[in-house]
Amino acid sequence: MTGKIRLAAATSLLIVLLAGCQTDATDGVVRTNEPSKGDVTSFGDTFDGLKTVSDVDYYASDQAVAEAKNQFRSENYGNAGALFYKATRLAPNDGVAWLGLAASCDRIRRFDLSDLAYSRAFKLIGGTPEYYNNLGYSYLLRGKLQNARTNFLKAYELAPNDPTVANNLKLLSSSVQNVERQ
Repeated sequence: MTGKIRLAAATSLLIVLLAGCQTDATDGVVRTNEPSKGDVTSFGDTFDGLKTVSDVDYYASDQAVAEAKNQFRSENYGNAGALFYKATRLAPNDGVAWLGLAASCDRIRRFDLSDLAYSRAFKLIGGTPEYYNNLGYSYLLRGKLQNARTNFLKAYELAPNDPTVANNLKLLSSSVQNVERQ
């Protein structure tokens, strides 16, 4: 007798759970976080214009990237690198985090790590002016002036009015003219 009661209770529970899901008849996909066209909020207005979970432009790495940029601006490159690394772990497809990690590694002269980060950044964001400018600066720090020039010129072609790119080209030309030994 108890087996029949358990079966009836399990069936009732399953029916109640399935009744709470919304299924679109056209594609058969169950949607639990998107309101239907006629649904209203608890305040009596419609859901039109409200963002659902799939519309939100927030990434888990946003806070880490913001903190990392502050550390980088303060010339705390080790801290910036650690925070950019954290951001790449939180959101592996965040190209900005990878580019920041590469720049931080350049500043602490870990070019082996920066090369890996630049490679990943290029796959995610492509050849942007920021990418080529940062890569050019990396080569400038290494003393590979020809590679630096090539990348700075690519950045300049993509963003001719960018003051950072123009300044880096001036820096490159002055470093070619004034070789200093330590």
